[in-house]
Amino acid sequence: MDREGALVQSIYYGRIGHQATERLLGRFGHEGSFLLRDSDTQQGAYCLCVRKTPFVHTYRLVHSDEGWSLQLDSGGRLRYFRSLQTLLESYRRGTASDVRLVSLTHPLDKTQIGDFTNSQVLAYMEM
Repeated sequence: MDREGALVQSIYYGRIGHQATERLLGRFGHEGSFLLRDSDTQQGAYCLCVRKTPFVHTYRLVHSDEGWSLQLDSGGRLRYFRSLQTLLESYRRGTASDVRLVSLTHPLDKTQIGDFTNSQVLAYMEM
């Protein structure tokens, strides 16, 4: 993760679960807010989580010898990128049109939401 660009480092939240992610995006995010976290189920993979009310959509990003790609359930052709930064920027600009993603409009920069802990995120309840 240290070799990645500023965007990836600012939105990488590490090992938080999907419930904490949903609460975090619900509390601090807007339509199109997105963050990156470790995958709960696949070692070395990341989850790109995007808020599109009323849901948080999750996409798995995996690495292979060819580079980083979005894991597809549809069995479609994978597009590979040299870095996570390049992958995110490409989907954010819409230049990677091989897969239809929820719009990535607002990176949820962890430095902009203050000091949070998983317990603070888990304590949030929607009315």
